[in-house]
Amino acid sequence: MIEMPPLQFAQTNGIRMGYYEAGPQTDTPAVILCHGWPEIAFSWRHQIKALSEAGIRVIAPDQRGYGATDRPEAVEDYDIEHLTGDLVGLLDHLKIDKAIFVGHDWGGFIVWQMPLRHIDRVAGVVGVNTPHSPRAPADPIELFRKRFGDSMYIVQFQDPAREPDKIFGSRVEQTFDAFMRKPLPRKDEAPAGPPTAGVGASPKTNLAFPQMIAGYDVKYDPRTPILSPEEKKVFVDTFTKSGFTGGINWYRNMSRNWRNSEDLDHTVRVPSLMIMAENDAVLPPSAADGMEKIVPDLEKYLVRDSGHWTQQEKPDEVSAKIIEWRKKRFG
Repeated sequence: MIEMPPLQFAQTNGIRMGYYEAGPQTDTPAVILCHGWPEIAFSWRHQIKALSEAGIRVIAPDQRGYGATDRPEAVEDYDIEHLTGDLVGLLDHLKIDKAIFVGHDWGGFIVWQMPLRHIDRVAGVVGVNTPHSPRAPADPIELFRKRFGDSMYIVQFQDPAREPDKIFGSRVEQTFDAFMRKPLPRKDEAPAGPPTAGVGASPKTNLAFPQMIAGYDVKYDPRTPILSPEEKKVFVDTFTKSGFTGGINWYRNMSRNWRNSEDLDHTVRVPSLMIMAENDAVLPPSAADGMEKIVPDLEKYLVRDSGHWTQQEKPDEVSAKIIEWRKKRFG
């Protein structure tokens, strides 16, 4: 298993944030790696090693609500202003002027928001699986409900009474056994259709994740795990301690984020790279169709034979592409 650098802490935006740093401090622009749900900075272990060995300064935080970082009580403390503000505060703590922000899954949504809200702190953006999309035409939760029904996990997450946090929290090992696997080879399906607020899955896709976890038995799962037993233990130990509520609270702000972004210019005006995964059922490559209209300086790259956990499923390819693009664009 790849060792992580030492855990360090920063006071940022009213919370204490845990982060890991490697590579030469003199290197600019630094690269900030932002994880998704349910992940932690450890999800970037392969990229931390590869980028630092390539002479790049790299920082991976546990973001608000996750891992070694504080977990405020109030749901509204997890809105997009707080999540992007945390990263600005991390730059301030590290005395970094501008950085390249790389994000996977929810982290991707955050990093595409950084140049919209804090352009003076952003040198470039890399989205991994998560595309940048225009502001949704209506409240994204209502769009999800209409398209996927009440069982869709993001819709379920809006109602704490349905106890999704508890379902995952009482089955932590089951959760990572079920999620952290390569997808089975797919029969060709009809295209996913236009993405809804970044989720481009087909309406036929079963996205009732809490119930899926509750009924899951690893003995009957034919898919290949992407984590070694030692790696899985890191996730299981971390989420056993932290629970899942902090991360789920990010989803509970989607309507608030949508309401508060009405006056925002959604054009990304920094060099950008979009890394897509061929077999991601929730964020398929088609979800990035048309991104060029609102990300004028965009390069796209497709990772073949990868599901959703791209930086862990195809770590060497993802690391090599980030290093190559960064050297090409920033010297």
